[in-house]
Amino acid sequence: MNQNSNMTSLIMIFGATGDLAKRKLFPSLYRLFESKRLSEKFAVIGVARRPLSNDEFQASVKESIQSALKKDENIDEFASHFYYHSHDVTDSGSYQSLKKLANELDGHYGLEGNRIFYLAMAPEFFGTIALHLKSDGLTDVSGFKRLVIEKPFGHNLESAKELNRQITTAFSEDEVYRIDHYLGKEMVRNIEVIRFANAIFEPLWNNRYISNIQITSSETLGVEERGRYYEKSGALRDMVQNHMMQMVSLLAMEPPIKLTTDDVRAEKVRVFRSIRAVEGEKINDYFIRGQYAEGIMDGSEVPKYRDEPMVDKESNTETFVAGKIMIDNFRWAGVPFYIRTGKRMEAKTTKIVVQFKDIPMNLYYQTEKVLNPNLLVIHIQPEEGITLHLNVKKEGGHLDATEVKLSYANTGVNGMNTPEGYEKLLFDCLRGDATNFTHWEEVALSWNMVDKISAVWEKTKEENFPNYASGSMGPKAADELLEKDGFFWWPVTDLDVDNCGCD
Repeated sequence: MNQNSNMTSLIMIFGATGDLAKRKLFPSLYRLFESKRLSEKFAVIGVARRPLSNDEFQASVKESIQSALKKDENIDEFASHFYYHSHDVTDSGSYQSLKKLANELDGHYGLEGNRIFYLAMAPEFFGTIALHLKSDGLTDVSGFKRLVIEKPFGHNLESAKELNRQITTAFSEDEVYRIDHYLGKEMVRNIEVIRFANAIFEPLWNNRYISNIQITSSETLGVEERGRYYEKSGALRDMVQNHMMQMVSLLAMEPPIKLTTDDVRAEKVRVFRSIRAVEGEKINDYFIRGQYAEGIMDGSEVPKYRDEPMVDKESNTETFVAGKIMIDNFRWAGVPFYIRTGKRMEAKTTKIVVQFKDIPMNLYYQTEKVLNPNLLVIHIQPEEGITLHLNVKKEGGHLDATEVKLSYANTGVNGMNTPEGYEKLLFDCLRGDATNFTHWEEVALSWNMVDKISAVWEKTKEENFPNYASGSMGPKAADELLEKDGFFWWPVTDLDVDNCGCD
């Protein structure tokens, strides 16, 4: 791993006129430039089908930064490093022209032959582009070469294997950076620090002291204009296969020998291998699906999923998934990891709730109130922070106990506004740190699990769709999934990081 924070590189962004580049990549690169974590020896080639001049492209870059960040200090200097290439991803002649431009910029800026290829476009072109980059000589460089790929990485295990075969024809595994923007979020990265840098947690981080762990990632938006994509994806492929399973692996992994890319990835892979294999009819005992109906959101009526644009009127696609994941190893045997994710839900939030076991005998049991168990809540978005729920003596009482919350907010008075996840991941890529990117073995094992769920759901028409109202927290079956184990979902709106006073 090269830890040089001033790494020089030519960055080629395929799909440079798209939404991702404008909303995330250009502003993130600007913040790296502004904070001097991006060397002045850099250049960006925007690659897309649309014909544009360099001036038009640079104006678009500046507009995206001003819109996203409301600032423009040194923006002309920054944008001057951007160049545009109108491109046909299937045409070798187009790649030859791109190679000529890349070589010119490499010499002009002294980029030492370092190249990052960022594929911010439709995934069906990933393999085609990777193969052309090799066959047309763009990967023949004297410096490093790295390929950054957005999700989804395939549609199932077989398509992921084929895509990986094409990509690894041109790039070695350690040159492939499969981006999962959740792994750039400050509090997801903080999971390892919370666990391994605090002596009060690591000894308790096992089945002797933890009763269950809940991971919720909910959205208030529907599918909006993404109906065509979502019909092929659904919540299972869109969220569970990548974001949710990555959080499970970070929460469940053993302490790595060192905090190196290989050691961290090895422990995450061991988690995936330890997940209980569930298939056939047993799938319905561990995973449930939902689809949103009409409802009221922010005082306005919103349509059901089947009435969204480009959605089948009898769609069987899930917009909600809840599941129970069992990790059959020595540390976690018997502890359920519950996940739920969905659209058109009550709140936009991502939270992890670690519920500790009740004490053997509750000395402070009150006839009118049973004390809550201790909880550790990790707030990932929209707020960032941690909250520890404890029981203490109630003011003015005898020895009555009540709950208090000890909170730290990353965006509060004592914290700081944390950088955008893409900014951190781009910086990691520039310096060659692949720890927070997904390894192929993680992808394959995750798809193997998801494919077994899909096999059952896709052959069975869900007769009860839609089965949850917009503005709710999902279908009743999601509550029953926990109730049969003696648990319940902790209400995410009651666990806000800024709600830290005594109850």
